[in-house]
Amino acid sequence: MIPVSARASGIEYAIRDVVVPATKLEQQGHEIIKLNIGDPIAYPGLPTPSHMVDAFAKAVKDGRNGYSPSYGLPELRTAIAKDESSKGWNCQSDDVYVCHGVTEALQIIFAATLEPDTKVLAPGPHYPPYLAYPQMYGAKTIEYRLKNDQGWSLDFDDIEAKMDDDVRLLVLINPNNPTGNVASAEDIDRLLSIAAKYPNCMVIADEIYDGLDFTGKQVSVASRSTNVPVFTLNGVSKVYYAPGWRIGYMALHDPINTMIDVRDGIERILRSRLCASTPAQLGYLAGLEGDRSWMDEHSKKVLSRRNLCIERINQIEGLDVQNPGGAFYMFIKLTHPKWTHDDKSFVLDLLHQEHVLLVHGSGFSPEFGAGHVRLVYLASEEALHEAFDRIERFLKNS
Repeated sequence: MIPVSARASGIEYAIRDVVVPATKLEQQGHEIIKLNIGDPIAYPGLPTPSHMVDAFAKAVKDGRNGYSPSYGLPELRTAIAKDESSKGWNCQSDDVYVCHGVTEALQIIFAATLEPDTKVLAPGPHYPPYLAYPQMYGAKTIEYRLKNDQGWSLDFDDIEAKMDDDVRLLVLINPNNPTGNVASAEDIDRLLSIAAKYPNCMVIADEIYDGLDFTGKQVSVASRSTNVPVFTLNGVSKVYYAPGWRIGYMALHDPINTMIDVRDGIERILRSRLCASTPAQLGYLAGLEGDRSWMDEHSKKVLSRRNLCIERINQIEGLDVQNPGGAFYMFIKLTHPKWTHDDKSFVLDLLHQEHVLLVHGSGFSPEFGAGHVRLVYLASEEALHEAFDRIERFLKNS
């Protein structure tokens, strides 16, 4: 047997790993209510806006199918820089690098900044690649605690206790996936003050859900930083409802010019992997430059479905949830005595018995996510009601 590399065999991605048994059930003829993947296109009433689709299609028809510059189309970089500057910091087009989604941006950042025995300090629970990818470079991810009984707010005492000179990247996902917590300007200022004590530490500000903030608190991390380097991550997937286009970006905020070598490394990696999709970049450009009033209607639907879920969860014995302030996820606590310490079995048994697919919380953090499940609340109201009817029946029969 030819051996697999340790770096590959150790990777887990809970969100998609649970799809494997669900697919087998579908092949047997069962219809599954899927509330597992944060893909807004998979749910009704939340299409990619037509002017963006038209721009993508026009690019293809016009033959704009060649390679773009490795750092992204100049006109898109300029539009992104303008959009980021509107959030309160001086972003220039040369600070913007277009990637094959935010996930590729993360891989490039890790490759350019991590060495063996360095660390990434990321929230627990968090988006799985923050745990999966650093180990490929001999680094490791340390989780700082989010307070599950206080709206999943940041535990600054835990952050300070875990910071040291080996931490290269301090991560803030805002709004957070999977909890939906939104950090305020005051939270961000405190986080930056901690990072400022460590000259080799940079902040990753994952703001892919920034347009899905229902609290009014969300602000750009780069806009708050005067002395800490920041990688701002964003893209077309969530707020512009086009995840399959795989267009994201990193924007570098380097207020005291400490990232010159890091920037050079990032550019070398970007050149070596060619470019992101050219037609999809033009579709995103249309979204940035076009009318955004359509976003209000989409957000109203998302908020309405969130409120429905909160109402139903509060009526079901065995579940508890902290109200999410942003994104489109709920991180639900299992209070039923049978399941409170076995969230993965809950997910798998619920799938097989009631054909509802969630994601086990321990897949987002073995320590801080255990005893929870993540639910994507973008399905139709009818589907959500049916899902909660099935979950309630499952818990009563447990």
